[in-house]
Amino acid sequence: MQQPQLFTILNDHYRVSEQVYADALQTSRDKGGSIGEVLVDRRVLTETQLLEALSRLYDVPFWPELPLDNIDFEFTRHIPIQFLKKYSMVPLVIKALQKEPEEDNSPETRSTTDDLPDFLRYIVAMNDPSYYQQLDDLVRILGINDYQVILSSKNAILSAINISYDFSRDSAEELVQNLEEDGGTIIEEIEQSADLMDDTSDAPIIKLVNHVISQSIKARASDIHIEPYQDSFKVRYRVDGILYDLLTPPKWIQPALISRIKVMAKLNIAEKRLPQDGRLDVKVSNQDIDVRVSTIPTSFGERVVMRLLNKTTSVIKLPDLGISSDRLNQLEELVKAPNGIILVTGPTGSGKTTTLYAVLMTIKKPDINIITVEDPIEYQIEGISQIQVNPKIDLTFARGLRSIVRQDPDVILIGEIRDLETAEIAVQSALTGHLVFSTLHTNDSASAITRLVDLGVEPFLISSSVNAVVAQRLVRVLCPECRQPYRPDDAALRQIGIDPQHLQQEAFYQARGCDHCFQTGYRGRTGIFEIMEFDEQLKTLILKTFDANLIKKTARQNNMISLRQDGISKLTEGVTTIEEVFRVTQL
Repeated sequence: MQQPQLFTILNDHYRVSEQVYADALQTSRDKGGSIGEVLVDRRVLTETQLLEALSRLYDVPFWPELPLDNIDFEFTRHIPIQFLKKYSMVPLVIKALQKEPEEDNSPETRSTTDDLPDFLRYIVAMNDPSYYQQLDDLVRILGINDYQVILSSKNAILSAINISYDFSRDSAEELVQNLEEDGGTIIEEIEQSADLMDDTSDAPIIKLVNHVISQSIKARASDIHIEPYQDSFKVRYRVDGILYDLLTPPKWIQPALISRIKVMAKLNIAEKRLPQDGRLDVKVSNQDIDVRVSTIPTSFGERVVMRLLNKTTSVIKLPDLGISSDRLNQLEELVKAPNGIILVTGPTGSGKTTTLYAVLMTIKKPDINIITVEDPIEYQIEGISQIQVNPKIDLTFARGLRSIVRQDPDVILIGEIRDLETAEIAVQSALTGHLVFSTLHTNDSASAITRLVDLGVEPFLISSSVNAVVAQRLVRVLCPECRQPYRPDDAALRQIGIDPQHLQQEAFYQARGCDHCFQTGYRGRTGIFEIMEFDEQLKTLILKTFDANLIKKTARQNNMISLRQDGISKLTEGVTTIEEVFRVTQL
């Protein structure tokens, strides 16, 4: 009997009790799904523990990682990708390699393919071995006789599927080469097609647009730029805040490419003289992506920027922002205040909205009424009422904010304070018992005071309503797979404020580049922060002057850690590089 054997394994190795097993078994019978999925969903087991147990039960090897360095992707021509994703299996036809003799044959140095017999170079990775009928169909279609079944995680299998089908498709350069030079026919085809991501279409320009979007999403890009010039145009994407070239197609493709994107975003393709804004939804590798499209007319054609927002990504929590533990405690205390204004400042793309969402997730409770007015709403948060600004119908920040205060809110989030009217309503809301969060575009925390005064807010109102200003930047995080330790020269150390004589054993790292980070040396970003809390001394000072330099000097005398100082702490922790800290901070 299979089930008693599985229970024995789970009980012996992972201490799964008989009652827990019986409850999971009943749930799987009532609601469907395997008993293993139920146990993993209830966090009784991890996916790895379940696969290890199934490996013992079925006597099938478990490989945590799949070998993807020398794969033949011919199977992608015969098997639909939807079939493999549905049943979480992937055939890997490993090319036979002439192996060099190895001196060290320990398990740590052997590759996973060493476990296969010499004549066998076919494996099928599965996540659930109960899909044996689907396995039989797969090997029959591919004509495989000798193969080895292995178990692997869903993420590893999904990654192998995506990589295999991605490599099997035409590259962007090949798609460009296959386009006919008669752009008029292509434009006619595009204008007749109103679908979003029609993967079955044979139109080369549609395949090219789909490829550009999918490659950008896989590279974790936040934006795609289509930039026209006099005799050429470029397609670039922004990854971790830095723009990289993706493609430089011939100039004649430009109108067809832009028209296709405008059709997808439901924009007016005949209007090329005025800026337009639109949006579209796409799905790539089980990721739901919200794409905001913006076009502007330039001397050499329309310029297009597509902002990519992954809706399947969960809202980040405060501890994940990169704030040090002592200032994390300081921020958590500030956001628990009953009233007042907390401002987050920084340039566009510095993560201000992400920080505010993290704050809302921290304070969100059933007994608190939270209402936001945003432009745009980047993440939908359950339990929070969110208003989208719409200037076309005169729904501005100020008008939305006036309506919000009549909705009995406890906490108000304003996407951005842009004018005096919005600033005055925010101040009055804070003075009448509301906790208000908002953003400003300033270089540091002290400059926020100057900006509010410049908008027309009286200094005594700022002093009595603002609780704190948080300035932030994003620095790229070194790729853990390829970062290299090194010793900076003494001049560089002194420039960032470190005495070389007191450096001791602290290691610094520099970027190198590998396949994991697309040869950039960096993977992901983290924040550096400057928290200026308004104490009595600062409030008194603001009543006398709103000189940003004097305010910042006073705050630093009261132990405020500046952006540069926080960046230096990230250096000594091996998180980022000296170049990154210099790039985003000022002396």
